[in-house]
Amino acid sequence: IAPPPPAPQGHQLCIAVQAVSVNPVDTKLRRNHAAGAAERILGFDAAGTVLAVGPEAEDFDVGDRVYYAGDITQPGSNAQWQLVDSRLVAPMPTTLDFAQAAALPLVTLTACELLFCRMPFQLDCSRARGKHLLVIGGAGGVGSMAIQLARHAGFRVTATASREASQQWCRQLGAEAVVDHSMPLGPQVRALGIEHFDVVLNLADTDAYWEQIGELIAPQGHVGLIVEPKGALRIGDPYKAKSVSLHWEFMFTRSRFATADMAEQHRILKRAASLVDAGVLQTPHTRTIGPINADTLAQAHALVESGQTIGKLTLAGWD
Repeated sequence: IAPPPPAPQGHQLCIAVQAVSVNPVDTKLRRNHAAGAAERILGFDAAGTVLAVGPEAEDFDVGDRVYYAGDITQPGSNAQWQLVDSRLVAPMPTTLDFAQAAALPLVTLTACELLFCRMPFQLDCSRARGKHLLVIGGAGGVGSMAIQLARHAGFRVTATASREASQQWCRQLGAEAVVDHSMPLGPQVRALGIEHFDVVLNLADTDAYWEQIGELIAPQGHVGLIVEPKGALRIGDPYKAKSVSLHWEFMFTRSRFATADMAEQHRILKRAASLVDAGVLQTPHTRTIGPINADTLAQAHALVESGQTIGKLTLAGWD
């Protein structure tokens, strides 16, 4: 007999999980799980239905269809029921089903926080209009959302992708040009008539593109990073000579440290849902593997680790 759903406390919601998505952070945590260590439930992206509302949770009712990326310090979404802080949750887009919605939260929050919380730009403002932005790793989940969000903010977006299918995906999402990140970027960028980029988002490999970004970034430009470097990086010239600003983004910072602005993730997801419903943004969902179980999760992890996926994979429903 399955145990009853847990009762939410404080700001928590108890959510019946209907769909989840697998991200690189899931595979990293699985690989790094030490033998003999306490078991943990993985999973962050999810969409589901509110079962119960904690006494301090605001703006939610039982039955609401919601989506969220959760908290890395708490049990994850690969479970039928999950307790989640309501300040990290928002109503999911009304035009999407659970599987399509579950592909959105983590990558949308990552891209949006990096561009519009860490950097001095705004989503619904013309300040970025005409500026050149490079997305390294444009066909991945974060890249898929970064391209769309940057275009909405007015950037002229160039993305990188190495395969024909991934290049077409980037163009479909709004990239004006696509270059191959398996070859030197400089000659390809110059062939496009671009001298420098005002913003570079390296969403793939911090070490591998460090020197090339130093050449491509404009004086007083902004570089966004999400991948921990493998070794030491030279942070002097040309970065110093150009007074380049470096911006780290870790989507779980707000929840991990219980920052005073945790509810910003609720606001970001709520705004993103409205843009999806208005047809401005599209979900990065490309494939639903099957129902949520050990076998399909293992399959999804293997596909993500292959580095050959485009957009986001989801699992929906239960056996």
